Amino acid sequence: MQNSDYILREAPPKADARIAYGPDEFNFADLRLPQGKDKSKEKTAHPVVMFVHGGYWRARYDLAHAGHACAALTGAGFATWHIEYRRVGNPGGGWPGSFEDITSAYRFLPQIAQQFHLDVKRVVVMGHSAGGQLALALAARQPTLRGAVPLAGVLDLRRGHELRLSNDAVGEFLGGPPEKVPEHYQEASPIEVPVPKVPQRLIHGKEDDVVPIEISRHYYEVKKKQKEDVELIEVPKAGHFELIDPKSSAWPVVLKTVKELMA
Repeated sequence: MQNSDYILREAPPKADARIAYGPDEFNFADLRLPQGKDKSKEKTAHPVVMFVHGGYWRARYDLAHAGHACAALTGAGFATWHIEYRRVGNPGGGWPGSFEDITSAYRFLPQIAQQFHLDVKRVVVMGHSAGGQLALALAARQPTLRGAVPLAGVLDLRRGHELRLSNDAVGEFLGGPPEKVPEHYQEASPIEVPVPKVPQRLIHGKEDDVVPIEISRHYYEVKKKQKEDVELIEVPKAGHFELIDPKSSAWPVVLKTVKELMA
């Protein structure tokens, strides 16, 4: 298995623009455009991958490490809208504040669509790890999305709490255990929220030791029984960070999935 830890240390290629989508200091997103230019004079608008980074919803993990994946997606012809948001440790972070930011960022896209020539009718939301939870929470509430692609997503928050993932990150995010804040689990956990309209393509590394693949497998079985449009793609010899490493053997799987959803 390839070591993809370099993405946590090395700065990604710079974005074309950093744009505020809301009033908070963490309400911004990095926009990358194909070929690194403003293509507003072209006739064909760019499909958009809206990317939600992970880090177990905690403030100490920002969007930088996922910039490598966004730059690679842009190099493949997609505009990328790489979201920063309030996280646990930031005022207003956690549930529902973090998700409110994701929603605001998505709803902001039409305001810049003409300037940057973005096709807001072709938007795929992609999220890594904890970002996968936020991506599917958005897909459940925004049926016009072209697709949702959680990468090693934390898709069952009750199970994540049971496993005490990353020293009880789920409890920190939701404000307590299920018996204390049951409504937060019902609202936030993708496995408990219907996603009736948006195609879901789950991608998970078989050797992931950060978010166990069992979570994606169980989610897939539950959602398949509910007749949702869901597929699970298991990537052999891939761990947690390979899925957002453009140099890894897992990356072509991610790219192929986005292309199929955008077609």
